[in-house]
Amino acid sequence: MYHIKFSKPAEKDYKKLPREIAERVDKAIKPLADEPRPANCKKLQNSHFYRIRVGDYRVLYEINEDTVIILVLRIRHRKEVYKNIH
Repeated sequence: MYHIKFSKPAEKDYKKLPREIAERVDKAIKPLADEPRPANCKKLQNSHFYRIRVGDYRVLYEINEDTVIILVLRIRHRKEVYKNIH
């Protein structure tokens, strides 16, 4: 089982979400602890990040197999989420 952690930018993104969206994001993120690569996830091209869709929002995360941690990097609207990621 993986531990889920939020980066500082992801924490800020989460706090800005409308309550309904935040609840849906919670439901989408919690199962990642058991299955970090669910059927609905997608690996980003030219990157080691993954993303899951939550309506019009995207959750970007990375999986660290060594420390068994999933680090949530961003939670933003689909128009904004891919800007300034490395």
